[in-house]
Amino acid sequence: MIKLVALDLDNTLLTNDKKISRVNEQTLKKLAATGVKVVLCTGRPINAIWHYLEQLGLTNADDYTITFNGALVINNTSRDSLAKQGLSKTDLVPLHDFCKAQRYPMDILDFDQVYPVTDLVKSIYKLGGGIKFEPMTFAELPDHLYAKVVAAQKPEILDKMVAALTPELHGQYHIARSQPHILEFLSPTTDKSVGLHALLQHFGWDESNLMAFGDAENDEGMLKAASVGVAMANAIPEITAITKYHTGTNEEDGVAEFVDKYFKLS
Repeated sequence: MIKLVALDLDNTLLTNDKKISRVNEQTLKKLAATGVKVVLCTGRPINAIWHYLEQLGLTNADDYTITFNGALVINNTSRDSLAKQGLSKTDLVPLHDFCKAQRYPMDILDFDQVYPVTDLVKSIYKLGGGIKFEPMTFAELPDHLYAKVVAAQKPEILDKMVAALTPELHGQYHIARSQPHILEFLSPTTDKSVGLHALLQHFGWDESNLMAFGDAENDEGMLKAASVGVAMANAIPEITAITKYHTGTNEEDGVAEFVDKYFKLS
């Protein structure tokens, strides 16, 4: 029995202009009213998506969000962390060395702000929600826990970066492309599925109770783990190939379409 529905944001729940459609909003509110938990799963911090949580009414004491692609599971109202993991500054040294040698950018995110690394190529990374950006050199970076690293550049440049990544780097980080212009580096044990596992355990459930929707590389873990993993029609081919269930595009209210039929809400 499905008790928790996990939703990626960009190109899944959100339209191309970064909005939750009225149809998706109404359907998810109807679903939540039946007792099924609705959980947003994103690479962003909670402040950057707060308007979406408010729109969906996910502001109760037992509402949670999977943020930083699984590095932080956070309570929406108290902002207490249920589960947290990340990378030390030492962990980031091999990636910084690679980016410096190959001329690629790095934006390093802790759980509060973004540190654009100024001794590297300039990044195009942007993040809403009033998140602070504090540019500094890698040497100046505070020695504490970080959620992830983002390399943001034109898609064709990231294609070259992906091709240049060494087996050693693949072994040191969980690397996933969340958008055509964004490549993310997390700890090897960080994934949306890991954050969701912690949340399911918190509620006394497991993956047999999980439905997940996604479209990109950083959704692969949760789509594989879920009893019902649903790929959007606009998903990359690799995601479509690993999922049993499929629905319409993010522009066609694909989430609402599948949820309405599966849970017989109409």
